[in-house]
This record gives sequence, structure tokens and C-alpha cells, in this order.
Amino acid sequence: MYPAEIVKPMREELTTLGFEELFQEGDVDMALAKEGTTLVVVNSICGCAAANARPGVRMSLGQDKTPDNLFTVFAGVDREATDAARAKMIPFPPSSPSIALFKDGELVHMIERHHIEGRPAQMIAENLQSAYSEHC
Repeated sequence: MYPAEIVKPMREELTTLGFEELFQEGDVDMALAKEGTTLVVVNSICGCAAANARPGVRMSLGQDKTPDNLFTVFAGVDREATDAARAKMIPFPPSSPSIALFKDGELVHMIERHHIEGRPAQMIAENLQSAYSEHC
């Protein structure tokens, strides 16, 4: 567990964009039961979340087509929700940060940590925008 004061600004990078935080398994189930497209960001304290994932997600949302629903869980903090979200991302192994797009509750696009690490935020944004164009 990380102290709340350390993760607060990292959480706010997404919540100020309209992401809703999920804390319990039931929250994840309700979020993914929503119709339409749902983006789930597994947030993290690591450098690639700060430099690549969160900025890439932010850049991806300024387009015509975007997900209907935006949710986030925080790895290493919101354990129950993170485990529940990752269970919905199978067959992909757990990784953080990671970004998953669901359509009507079904996983349709996944960006794992190894797709985030060392890649510029713009590349992540373009990857997401391509997925939004196809599924949103």
C-alpha cells in the first residue's frame, strides 16, 4: 500500500478527466455491465504511468470518438478492484499500468505495460484512438 497523499495527484490526473475510481469488486462488475464502450485504466505509481500511460490516455480523449464510460483502479492500493478488473482482462497477464477497452462488457482492446514502457505518450494516444475509431 502506498500512502494516500502520494497517490492522490496520480489519481487526480485521471479523475479530473472524468474517470470514476473503482474500489471494490462489485464496483468493477457494475462498471463493466454498462452498455457501450468502457475504458479501464489500471493506474500505477511507476514512472511509465506518469510519463506515458496517463498522458497518453489524456491525449486520446480529445477526439470525436471516445469511450462512453471511463473508470480506473489503482494497482498496489485498490487491491480488490484491481484484482477484479484484471480478472476481466484475461488472457492478458496482470500488468500495471495497463489500459483496457471493453464493449458491452467484452474486452476488445488491451495495452499492457510492455506496450507502454519506453513508448511516447503520443504513440499510446494514437493506439487508443485507433481502438476508439473501431469500437466506439
